[in-house]
Amino acid sequence: MQLAGMASNRGRNLLHIADTAPGGASFAVVLSNREGAPIIEKAAERGIPTEVVERDPDESREEHERQILERLEGYDVDLVCLDGYMRILTEAFLDSAPTTINVHPSLLPSFPGMDAHEQVLEAGVSVSGCTVHVVDETVDGGPIITQEPVPVYDDDDTDDLKRRVLYEAEFSAYPRVIRWFAEDRVSVESGNVSVDGDDSGQFPARRFESEDRGRELRYGENPHQDAAVYIDGASEAASVVSATQRNEGAKALSYNNYNDADAALSLIAEFDEPAAAVIKHTNPAGCATADSLATAYDAALATDPMSAFGGIVALNRECDAATAEAITDSFKEVVVAPGYTDAALDVLFEKESLRVLDVGTGTELAVDADPLVESDLVGGRLVQQRDTQTIAVDDLEIVTDRKPTDEQLETMCFAWQTIKHVKSNAILFAKGTETVGVGMGQVSRVDAVRLAAMKADEHAEGKDAEGAVMASDAFFPFPDGIEEAADAGIEAVVQPGGSVNDEDVIAAANERDIAMAFTGQRAFKH
Repeated sequence: MQLAGMASNRGRNLLHIADTAPGGASFAVVLSNREGAPIIEKAAERGIPTEVVERDPDESREEHERQILERLEGYDVDLVCLDGYMRILTEAFLDSAPTTINVHPSLLPSFPGMDAHEQVLEAGVSVSGCTVHVVDETVDGGPIITQEPVPVYDDDDTDDLKRRVLYEAEFSAYPRVIRWFAEDRVSVESGNVSVDGDDSGQFPARRFESEDRGRELRYGENPHQDAAVYIDGASEAASVVSATQRNEGAKALSYNNYNDADAALSLIAEFDEPAAAVIKHTNPAGCATADSLATAYDAALATDPMSAFGGIVALNRECDAATAEAITDSFKEVVVAPGYTDAALDVLFEKESLRVLDVGTGTELAVDADPLVESDLVGGRLVQQRDTQTIAVDDLEIVTDRKPTDEQLETMCFAWQTIKHVKSNAILFAKGTETVGVGMGQVSRVDAVRLAAMKADEHAEGKDAEGAVMASDAFFPFPDGIEEAADAGIEAVVQPGGSVNDEDVIAAANERDIAMAFTGQRAFKH
């Protein structure tokens, strides 16, 4: 798509569009009605042809516009883009020129005209933004194509607001519209605009997120980084962000505490039975389910008590006194649960450094409460569905000569629900419904197996890898991972399958008399 840009001054939106080429669009020409306008020099620096058509004092609007049209006829132009072009165009010009669009620094129809930012501040509104619209012969009155909001803060002045609207709104909305035109998605008919594919759904064409600052934090991941926590007021999910800190006198949660507590809460939400998990740096140091909460916590802690030092504890039941006594036997940063008995609180409050978070008695701990998860990128965000997969025994495909026992099948299902929460590459050893060794975050799957074996045999208390079930969050590309597992004492494996070398991996399991099941789905967590 070929563009003609028209500006009377700096034309920063036009330059941004030229630099980013949305939808592959490029400028055939940039025109100004003012000699010496900065946009002319900046466009020429980018190799864009330029034209200047000033209006003589005795020249009518129509005559001036005819000259502009004559200049534009010398170029192959599909779309005319205005940016601070300080003239109202006549109907005659608009009928002769290609579709012409403009960006205005407010959310039209509110605050039209040249002093939009001043109007916004005088009106005391809390949200402003920009509007990209089709130009007609009125002042900022053409049909709207898209809008982009920005907040107005109490301490804003005109310069603050102008800067924010330009960089946070106009630099997003204007290129978006250019891209839509380049993709032939915009229809302009009889004063109406429609955009093909500008729809809602789980992944809408546009996203606006509004969150309120909960509080500023002491620092971020490291002391030299400033940080704050923001609250999504629309979320009804049990969360550490909205949890009540029961011991109000204790220090508030840190950036890392929030991350770890959220990871811990997400893990124990996987289980219907009483469950406990100990998290360190968002990875499970141990997880278990049992008939009682205290038993589940003891089993989770025993997986890796050394790594659990200074960790985060999450429970999926109301915390009782017995569990509280076990938690306070060693140093923990945070405990999070859906309620506490009075006796449990008496025990937990004895530890002044332990933060006690209550996500609400009766609150449903659901793995799909917030269906989407997001990650920041420089210049954007990744958004995906939350991994809510579950595995039942009937879902497993047994691929080896040796068949798993009923107990091993149950352990496979427990291990699979847990390994979803271990950073990739991830390997997890389990017995019954408790972890015995976790190998996380390795760039080699074989190294993850070795780490899990070391954890099970050297760090676990009262348990080891002998006879355990191994879960892998992705397929084994070669037999070496199975061979390492066999040397560690593993007797059954659950993994996705799907490698081009599956037959070799299965053969290695058969040679070592290991039972193996495929899930048919991966469980990466990065």
